[in-house]
Amino acid sequence: MPDNFEPKIVGFFCNWCTSVAADMAGTSRMEYPANVRPIRVMCSGSVDPSYVIRALLSGADGVIIGGCHPGDCHYISGNFKARRRIAILRKIFETLGLEQERIYLEWISASEGRKFVQKITEFTEKLRKMGVSELSQNWES
Repeated sequence: MPDNFEPKIVGFFCNWCTSVAADMAGTSRMEYPANVRPIRVMCSGSVDPSYVIRALLSGADGVIIGGCHPGDCHYISGNFKARRRIAILRKIFETLGLEQERIYLEWISASEGRKFVQKITEFTEKLRKMGVSELSQNWES
């Protein structure tokens, strides 16, 4: 692993909460690693596990899914759906001997810009230590 390794992170962020927190962090001039490629989704519950797998196979070193806190979902129970889907996906990864730590689910509300910065920074540091994803290394396009 090169000394200057910078992980590529794909972020699926809820339109109503986590995306707003990201905007707040930016407009408040809070600094955080620029490793995340954000994708705004209407709800974290709309993130299909195949999107996560595809991102990892396409070269992402990690995927973060950000949604509203449980009980605060704009679509009532979308975040519960996301939590179930990601738990199942992590279990599949564990069964296959893959690094489930590369999939991160976090609840970040619209008013939590500082928490957004903290979680992105933590995840980026964790991925730097883990190195390049084996999934993206072994995949042939």
